[in-house]
Amino acid sequence: MATEQAAVVSTSGEVLSFEMILERLARVVESLERGDLPLEDSLKLYEEGVRLTREGQRRLDAAERRIEVLLSNEPGVGEPPMQPAAPRAP
Repeated sequence: MATEQAAVVSTSGEVLSFEMILERLARVVESLERGDLPLEDSLKLYEEGVRLTREGQRRLDAAERRIEVLLSNEPGVGEPPMQPAAPRAP
């Protein structure tokens, strides 16, 4: 049975882009590093950070797979470069 992860969404219900995930994750880390939040709020932010990190990594993995497919279908890509021919003797 395959399980699909739900996309990370903002509080307004929009699906976050990869860039938005990184921005939000940076704000979460900043808030946690300040250390001035109550424990329960810190735990909630930490959980959000874990979700954001997992979704960001999932998207990076998917992009990498797409690139690998594109490269594997392109003739000559991923092969070592050809060496120049040795000079011919006169």
